[in-house]
Amino acid sequence: MTRAADTVLINAAVYPLTGDPSSGGDPDEPEPEPAEALAIRDGEIVRVNREYEVEFLDGVETEVIDCGGRVVLPGFIDAHTHMEHLGQYLVHADLSSADTLDEAIDALSNQAEDDREWILGFGYDESEWPENRYPRASDLDAVSETRPVVAMRVDMHNASLNSVALERLADAMPDYDVETEGGDPTGVVVEEATEAVWDAIEADYEETRDLVTAAIDHANALGVTGVHDKVRHSHAPRVYRDLERAGDLTCRVRIDYWSDHLESALETGLVTNGGSGFVQTGAIKTFTDGTFGSRTAKVFEPYDDLPEGRDGDGEVHGDGSGDANGNEGGGDGRGQWVVDPDKLAEIATHATHDGDYQLTVHAIGDEAIEETISAFEATPNVASARHRVEHLEFASDDHLERMADPGIVASMQPNFLQWAQEGGMYDQRLGTARRRQLDRFRSVLEAGVPLAFGSDCMPLDPLAGVQYAVNAPVEAQRLSVTAALKAYTSGAAYAGFDENRLGTLERSKRADIVVLEESPWEQPNRIDEIDVALTMVDGEVVYDGRGE
Repeated sequence: MTRAADTVLINAAVYPLTGDPSSGGDPDEPEPEPAEALAIRDGEIVRVNREYEVEFLDGVETEVIDCGGRVVLPGFIDAHTHMEHLGQYLVHADLSSADTLDEAIDALSNQAEDDREWILGFGYDESEWPENRYPRASDLDAVSETRPVVAMRVDMHNASLNSVALERLADAMPDYDVETEGGDPTGVVVEEATEAVWDAIEADYEETRDLVTAAIDHANALGVTGVHDKVRHSHAPRVYRDLERAGDLTCRVRIDYWSDHLESALETGLVTNGGSGFVQTGAIKTFTDGTFGSRTAKVFEPYDDLPEGRDGDGEVHGDGSGDANGNEGGGDGRGQWVVDPDKLAEIATHATHDGDYQLTVHAIGDEAIEETISAFEATPNVASARHRVEHLEFASDDHLERMADPGIVASMQPNFLQWAQEGGMYDQRLGTARRRQLDRFRSVLEAGVPLAFGSDCMPLDPLAGVQYAVNAPVEAQRLSVTAALKAYTSGAAYAGFDENRLGTLERSKRADIVVLEESPWEQPNRIDEIDVALTMVDGEVVYDGRGE
């Protein structure tokens, strides 16, 4: 006799979103035919069918969830995020909603009422402000002249410091990444100097736990059931394992360790895909370039809007002499290497020969993408490792063709299209012609490249990302609702070697589920306005918004 289910979802529109994400997909895939109900036993989906069929598994102790006709999807998996940083948005000043520089200063000033040593704000985007400039020390000194104040740009590669913070960190920040005017620091820093800021504000274990748990709660409320967290110099890995041991972890976590930790990972025997059902080791993560917002993404042709004070030739900071890692400070207006091609090749060789690790590499500009693919092609396991290019904003057709054959994953962020509108940040930095060549999700799928969506916390909101992809301004960027949802579910699962366990609603898959109040297929122009009614992880409800 078949054992009863623990939970059944009835009166629903269940979209399993099945398919093979390993070789691209149909960017115009239409709305599939939904099932009516779903049954769960021991955290596993055991039946997806008509309601009549599923009700046979309704026993005396079965919990019956009447979905009231709502849409049921696989739980969203954010393939590129930073959970500790998301927690900082939630705990410190959230500057992402500031429409002007003055509003950002006001938000930071409100944080000054707390008794923390540092006054911190995260997520500003100056390209949307009428001032269209980064905050400077002279602006932030209005927040406090006695405590260090830091405002982090949305891309996390650029920071603004007040005079106290500048003085405190002067010896830790390389001159070539500190913007100057008339020989004096302006308060704006990028890349290596920004890393010195991150080091200075690093949270201890208890604060990290608070930040991570706040981030997980926020993610669950948005339908997120799994994340690929990019972790560096953080207590977060221990926090995740402690939460799992206590039975309090409500989100699956794949930890991608930065290359700084490669030697430690090798010494301790961490392996890609090793771990538990909730906390796994993922890839070794590294950089090539910076970002378009900071004009540090590495491009073959110079930026269109090099500001005054950069000597007219793109000289970013200091004397441009660089450091031992090849960080040159960008002397030709084409961005800069965060990790130069030789160092990248060295990391890739070491990680794949000595550890058989998956690699996940940040590459935004076309020159950076070129060097990243070349580094992947030289690794011994390129056909099976599912190496990932993170962001892949300015990929050419040739890049996509070279990625398709070995199955290199395009790990992209549809919410980056917030900068793709006419006159937006992409236009400002690169001009209209190049702007139209960025974030080409449709072209990725048509080329046969596996596509995974994530947010990079800009912001973490899958439905907002789907909204951007479905309504993209350029055809080469645009996806159907089904194709966009798959990139955030089965595509992201595939990028983490989890396609046999997660990403679709099928028998034997784990019951990671999101229930939406409305159908994204019925309102494609306002998908971002749809509320999450219910989120389940391993068959357990971790967020219930039905009563709100």
